[in-house]
Amino acid sequence: MELQIQGGAKLPVSEAIWGESFREDLVHQVVVAYQAAARSGTKAQKTRAEVSGGGRKPFKQKGTGSARAGTTRGPLWRGGGKTHAARPRSFEQKVNRKMYRGALRSILSELVRQERLHVIDALEIAEPRTRLLLGKLAEWKADRALIVTEADDLNLYLAARNIPYVFVTDAGALDPVSLVNAERVYMTVDSVKKIEEWLA
Repeated sequence: MELQIQGGAKLPVSEAIWGESFREDLVHQVVVAYQAAARSGTKAQKTRAEVSGGGRKPFKQKGTGSARAGTTRGPLWRGGGKTHAARPRSFEQKVNRKMYRGALRSILSELVRQERLHVIDALEIAEPRTRLLLGKLAEWKADRALIVTEADDLNLYLAARNIPYVFVTDAGALDPVSLVNAERVYMTVDSVKKIEEWLA
């Protein structure tokens, strides 16, 4: 199998990685798990036993015309405790390495089939200037894009930081949510080779 490089040349790649069938159930499970792991899970509320005050009966049992009450910290009172209080918890879901890599292969293969994945020789920005990257994006006729490089490129990251819907990542930090959300994905030749080594 070969991927077309912008400019005319072709890059031979593994059929097992870039030509796999799309498994919607697996991709959905991995994407949901990835997003769930990003949740902080730090929400906390107090029950009636944990809020301060309420140790004395607020008014006498009879004769007031109000419903009887033994504390001002019950869930019906302003400032009272929560009935089913939230507790800090982890939203993490178990996804093993084989499933995660399988989902990435499935997504990459589908991007190739839909012609949303484009391979470029290299992408170098001399200075961290937004206009330099905008010039490249104008050449590609791309408004929304995910750019994948072999390693961290600070100039490229800084140039893309102020452009909406344009994101930069290195091959080692590639994730399923970024790939699924990307309208177009631009990968350098070196990043394609690195991804192949990772997913092989």
